[in-house]
Amino acid sequence: MRLFATRAGDDGLPGPERLLAVLALISGTLMAVVDTTMINLALPSIAADLGVPGSRAVWITNLFQVVCAAFLLVFAGLSELVTRRRLYLLGLGTFVFAALGAALSRSLETLLVFRALQGLGAAATLSIGPSIYRAIFPSRLLGSALGLSALVVAGGYAAGPTLSGVILSFADWPWLFALNVPLGVVSLWLAKRALPRETPRQGSFDTLGALLSMLMLASFFLAMDAVGHAAPLWQTLSWLAIAMTSCVGFIRRQRRAPYPLLPLSVFAEKRFTLAVSASGLAFIGQGLSFVALSFFYQEQMGFSPLQTAWLFTPWPLAIMVIGPLAGRLADRINPSVLSSTGLVLLIMGLISLGLVDESTGVAGSLWRTALCGIGFGLFQPPNNREMMASLPPERSANASGVMSTTRTVGQSLGVALVGAALALGLAVQLTLWLGAVTTLLSLVASLARVPLAREASRARRASSQPG
Repeated sequence: MRLFATRAGDDGLPGPERLLAVLALISGTLMAVVDTTMINLALPSIAADLGVPGSRAVWITNLFQVVCAAFLLVFAGLSELVTRRRLYLLGLGTFVFAALGAALSRSLETLLVFRALQGLGAAATLSIGPSIYRAIFPSRLLGSALGLSALVVAGGYAAGPTLSGVILSFADWPWLFALNVPLGVVSLWLAKRALPRETPRQGSFDTLGALLSMLMLASFFLAMDAVGHAAPLWQTLSWLAIAMTSCVGFIRRQRRAPYPLLPLSVFAEKRFTLAVSASGLAFIGQGLSFVALSFFYQEQMGFSPLQTAWLFTPWPLAIMVIGPLAGRLADRINPSVLSSTGLVLLIMGLISLGLVDESTGVAGSLWRTALCGIGFGLFQPPNNREMMASLPPERSANASGVMSTTRTVGQSLGVALVGAALALGLAVQLTLWLGAVTTLLSLVASLARVPLAREASRARRASSQPG
């Protein structure tokens, strides 16, 4: 297989070792992604079994997401001191231990403690996952590797609700958590055996920057959650004020710290900054689309939750099919051109979904969501390749942390926009048009880096030629 073939002069791991390392990353990523979507469907069952109202049970999901978002940048920076291998093993072990604890929990309070620990473990693995792909694979296969990563994430999102429904049809909710234990043990064994060893960086850790980063991201997520649940205005504004204040403090700290958590110099690379901007704006569009369509299909078109889940399926399935192909093409073609083409298709898909009404049949909805998935699948792996390849290898962990944080922030902002629209009494389909607008802005950022990527490719070919 091309991904695991070794050529003379390849950087990264030899072919056979690549396979084991990738299996470790795939299993670890699947656990974190599937867990996010799988537990959502089980919240009513957990609330009833534990005897708590649904409003409190929601924190089983929220706490996981808040903790995970808060620690993404922290762990990306910490990985330089402890090495990515050790951090990944520690994060994976924490996630598996917490999954076992969650499965054995018999009170909401205990369950929330273990969910917070799961979020911590997930943050450690997800924050550095893309950078480990760069360490495993040679540069010539980076796009293909990130395409494989996109397939895994999309597959996890697609499988989560279905897997949850199947398990809950014949077992109780603790088995949703217990499922991670055997898979996690295998993943730990693979990771310990196959992930590349590194030399840790010498120097101090930016503790103050880490605290400000955690406060900034956690308060931002809580502000978006408050918007999405139509909380009192003072509550939303309070969280936003904390987020903005800590953001200003974080930036100032990064400029002065001897070993900054996130060196701001990475944003001096225009290709990287434009790729980050394009990613965040595109994830806003995807995040709000998923929530908006869920409300529209169930409340206006009369579909059941299970039918709604099936209507969404073409989106992640299309990413699973197109993502690896797009990643492979990105190793040969200007990735900015591929990303921009994908965004055009995504815009077309969002506009077509914005025109859906009660007369639109199932087939009409399916091809629209499939078009969105094709567009996003064509956009994401090449764009991620640009983010990772535009910075030197020693900044891979920083690029990976920014990539994961951008995805999380974009999706949470998209969900909050739908919540705000519903709170204001606006038609939920209006948010799909807003998603098309944010995706259009993403396209503008993507197009701006096409000539920059072309110049970088020419320079790379010139430097590789002898003499």
